[in-house]
Amino acid sequence: MRLVTFQTSDHTTYAGVLRGDRVLALPYPSLLELLQDPDGLRKAREARTPGDVGKEYIPVATGGLPMQPPELPSTIAEIEGVEPREYLLSEVTLLAPIPEPPTLRDFYAFEQHVKSARAKRGLGMIPEWYEIPTFYFSNTSEIYGPDQDVPYPVGSNELDIELEIACVIGREGKNIPVEEAADYIAGYTIMNDWSARDFQRKDMKLNLGPGKGKDFATSLGPWLVTSDELAGRRSGSGASERYDMTMLARVNGKEISRGNFNQIYYSFPQMIAWASRNARLRPGDVLGSGTVGTGCLLELGTEVHPWFQRGDVIELEIDGIGVLRNRIV
Repeated sequence: MRLVTFQTSDHTTYAGVLRGDRVLALPYPSLLELLQDPDGLRKAREARTPGDVGKEYIPVATGGLPMQPPELPSTIAEIEGVEPREYLLSEVTLLAPIPEPPTLRDFYAFEQHVKSARAKRGLGMIPEWYEIPTFYFSNTSEIYGPDQDVPYPVGSNELDIELEIACVIGREGKNIPVEEAADYIAGYTIMNDWSARDFQRKDMKLNLGPGKGKDFATSLGPWLVTSDELAGRRSGSGASERYDMTMLARVNGKEISRGNFNQIYYSFPQMIAWASRNARLRPGDVLGSGTVGTGCLLELGTEVHPWFQRGDVIELEIDGIGVLRNRIV
């Protein structure tokens, strides 16, 4: 399934499930409330006819061919006692799948990125990086969705992106064994960890990790793709679970970065197991992968492209998910 949070022309928000180039409204104000309902994902699946399950519809908005959506099922109406409503994607505004995550952890899981970024500063790898999948907490109040303008951070002159994939937690857990961690994933989305590198350099000198260099904007979207829809791309299981999914970044239509999700060193099950150690993970929590190799200017170098400016349009694309697009203003 592809699940969304969207807003109608009267500014009402709903969780929804995509059906071709249409979206079926579900009886929740966002995907967060859907995930907080233990039966939410089941209800979303039952909102589709049995023939839909396992099919990968490509919405027109992602450049795919339009497909005729199936007839509306009655199951969601029977469950909730309401008449289901369906909208054209072109009639609604997509928001971040989880507009206000309970928590947002950003990991550092791609070895190539870590090595390259440190080498730019004349540094070698830290042996401890290979011991734990480290992360920092980011700001959940500045979340931006697909095609939403992102304000340039006041006072910065070195705006950067970070091309990441993120997973969203689907059920509560604490001290989760790595062998069971994949069962806690509701789905995957694209994440842009916007970064003010000049702010970040000062942050890091104080030895408390990223602060103002990171907390002004994070983009998520365009939707949440459930794990079953990506099963054909999966290799390995448990702690070794990986996916063959090309990840690329474009600025103003020009490609500047290309990598693959399968190059990740720490898997999401490993990240979940570590994040949940002595701490409770809740539905809607977001875990970012960290930057894929070559996925930011800090790593590529400004000789490849200068720091981003107002008016630039950034597109992050991940095979199997879609395109997350934002304009800097």
